[in-house]
Amino acid sequence: MIEGYRLESLTRDRFEDLETVLGSGGIGGCWCMYWVPPTTKEWRQGAKGGASAPNKSEFLAIAQEGPPPGLLAYDGDAPIAWCRVMARTRLLGLTRSRFFKTDLDIDGVWSLPCFVVQRSHRGRGLTRVLTLGAIELAKKQGATILEAYPWDPTETMDPSTIYTGVASTFAALGFEVVQRSAPHKPMMRLNLA
Repeated sequence: MIEGYRLESLTRDRFEDLETVLGSGGIGGCWCMYWVPPTTKEWRQGAKGGASAPNKSEFLAIAQEGPPPGLLAYDGDAPIAWCRVMARTRLLGLTRSRFFKTDLDIDGVWSLPCFVVQRSHRGRGLTRVLTLGAIELAKKQGATILEAYPWDPTETMDPSTIYTGVASTFAALGFEVVQRSAPHKPMMRLNLA
């Protein structure tokens, strides 16, 4: 339990709980796969079909293969939020990102690229809760650094568009900016060693 919420690693037997958080169509067929394929075109192809999108079956295979690709947060027995956390080397799409491709060492780096919080639970600090859990999960998997890609907004934004979190949340947890390719998109890291 972290701040009243139970966190569980995503495994095959919790995949239906992930569907509850993402919705039956997996948020437009994304199924939290945006950063996995090396090209946006491949991701778009995988997103077609919503509930039956190839991205869904590919993500299910990742969950079955392990290690757990993220964490679910529960309020009681109800799944209410999700974050993706896994080795950066498995997120090939980051190498195509104009904001997050990097010359920095990525060995031992785990990424925290995505958060989804159900509308009923937004504004309750769940990005912080999930990040604290992700720190522990990444450490257990041998990560030496946890990396995040938050927004650093200059104006109020709709919470549904801030799926990578907000920079101030990560800064409060000790993450530091290591790269900034645009004013609003820092890359932040937390040393876990």
